Amino acid sequence: MTEQKPEPALVILIDKPLEWTSFDVVKKLRWACKFKKIGHAGTLDPLATGLLILCTGKKTKEIDSYQAQEKEYTGTLVLGKTTPSVDLETEFDAEFDVSGIVPEQIQEAAQKLTGTIEQIPPIYSAVRINGERLYEKARRGEAAEIKARTVTVSVFEVNTERFPEIDFRIICSKGTYIRSLVRDLGLLLNNGAYMQALRRTRIGDFRIEDADTIEGFINRYKTS
Repeated sequence: MTEQKPEPALVILIDKPLEWTSFDVVKKLRWACKFKKIGHAGTLDPLATGLLILCTGKKTKEIDSYQAQEKEYTGTLVLGKTTPSVDLETEFDAEFDVSGIVPEQIQEAAQKLTGTIEQIPPIYSAVRINGERLYEKARRGEAAEIKARTVTVSVFEVNTERFPEIDFRIICSKGTYIRSLVRDLGLLLNNGAYMQALRRTRIGDFRIEDADTIEGFINRYKTS
């Protein structure tokens, strides 16, 4: 009788590709590396890229501690149009004139969204209401009462050089929805906004520069 190899206890940093769900990455590594116990520490939307932490074996007990850590994002929002999902998952549903907006107003709006704030998650989000994900209700066209949550945004930097495309950098607490910040910035300008691109660059002390591609990790793991 052969002795069963113990499940490895790993903390894996992956650069999540565009259009993959976080669970897609979990499933891929579980299948390719034969991990029995694996989970991720913080969802990234399919249209976002960047740092995804995965834990295997006994390290899965640490997932909550990684989820609780501060996160950093970079990305691009666009003023003048909105979508129901606040990103490009859904079609444009409104258009606004941006000709009267000046850079100072954008900076001021970003400052108003900095600090400890009350934020309502997007209708297209993984928040559960009565056991069901909000995005499931949204895709059926159903309304839902979404409660505000308290989050902390310690940095909200905006670069207006490519107006109406606005490049940003955000550092925030657990539970912060970047799409909600984008939506609310548009509202503060009496306008509309959607997120064109988003990349998570840091979770606590873990940085995207230290992350591997999915295939890169699988190849290294199989040959180690």
